[in-house]
Amino acid sequence: MRFTSTGGSGAESDLTTALHSGLAPDGGLYHPTFLPPFPPGFLEELGGDPAKVGGAVLTHLLADEPRLPSSTLDQVTREALDFPLPLRTLGGSWDDLWLLELFHGPTLAFKDVGARVMARLLEHLPSRAGPLTSDEGEPGGAPPPSTVLTATSGDTGGAVAAAFHGLPGTRVVVLFPREGVSREQRAQFTTLGPGTQALGVEGTFDDCQRLAKAAFQDPDLRTRHALTSANSINVGRLLPQIIYYVHAWRQLPSGSPPPVISVPSGNLGNLTAGIMAQRMGLPVEGFVAACNANDTFPRYLATGRFEPRRGTPTISSAMDVGDPSNLPRLQALLGEAPTVRRTIRASSWSDEATRDCIRRVYRETGTILDPHTAVGLLALEALDGDEEPAGHQLDRGPRPRILLATAHPAKFRSEVEPLIGESVPLPPSLADRLELEERITPIGPTLEALKAALERA
Repeated sequence: MRFTSTGGSGAESDLTTALHSGLAPDGGLYHPTFLPPFPPGFLEELGGDPAKVGGAVLTHLLADEPRLPSSTLDQVTREALDFPLPLRTLGGSWDDLWLLELFHGPTLAFKDVGARVMARLLEHLPSRAGPLTSDEGEPGGAPPPSTVLTATSGDTGGAVAAAFHGLPGTRVVVLFPREGVSREQRAQFTTLGPGTQALGVEGTFDDCQRLAKAAFQDPDLRTRHALTSANSINVGRLLPQIIYYVHAWRQLPSGSPPPVISVPSGNLGNLTAGIMAQRMGLPVEGFVAACNANDTFPRYLATGRFEPRRGTPTISSAMDVGDPSNLPRLQALLGEAPTVRRTIRASSWSDEATRDCIRRVYRETGTILDPHTAVGLLALEALDGDEEPAGHQLDRGPRPRILLATAHPAKFRSEVEPLIGESVPLPPSLADRLELEERITPIGPTLEALKAALERA
């Protein structure tokens, strides 16, 4: 698979370069030059095991990568996807709605899929060859430790830290908004000890994302610390997410019409992976981009103008993104707003509406939704409204609706428990983390502060 930059430089790169570089040299995002269509019968022949589905999908995507034969990719997905990704009906008033539960991994969030697969791909794709320079160590010696630098609005930090923790020659540095992440989310990347550094930024997620991008555009910093990214700006995180869209479709009843899929959306990486799957031939009628009060993407679709704003804190904190990075990839796949609207319906929801949705669902079905999944359900319910945006062609007739359940509600207990009047069961993996001491280094929202923190690590 070859990649070019959304920045428009035109130069192509291979998979190894794209994975280890994160951002392209011109500051754009690496994007596949070609998405290979699924061959006839490919999807129908897949089994129900997510690891086997993953191995088949990655083998198809990366068929031209000699260092990643099918046997290696089968091993990668077998090790990475050792947890279920079940599709189940919600019930109650939502008899045509299916929940794809993506929160059964080690850090209880959908980002475990992409982060764990990416970490194992990097083990098979070393970034360096040949003699080292004087800045890298003794000639002929080992390279300096690779630094996985990631910005998080909540769940990415824990997923990436857990996926890379303990890998030889690797450290993880997590940038997070100091006041914008739940205690449960934070504990998953601040309690791992040596090898993981948590930098609490005085600002929003957009400040964290800006710092990460600035670091990757600083040649000296990238070389000195062997920087790589594990945000959704990295194709190594993005491509594996195609797997669970395919897996969800395989779990629908045989003969079902193409579904509508609702994606809780912040940085738009999850949505981009779904569009990629559709472009490769996955039968999907269309997508719903479910946003909280950070409505940059819905406004873009409505007006055709991309006007990023500073992120606003909400109870669905992992979606508190005012400047979504993956929009250029969506535009590369679908074009500008008028054509994007043919495939994606976007809407924005308040915290008050989100809380009400959590109450309603629990009262009627006993299912506990996290705030992000609740926003996704609100956006699906809105499809039944009377108004349809101009130019939108999403078929709202009888068909399955799939809602991506992106996080375990236990990660948001302080918000969810007062709404349902019950305690949210705490998975053992999270309970253990909450007992450990957190280690956080506060920094200002400047590249100079980040440089100093990296040197101290």
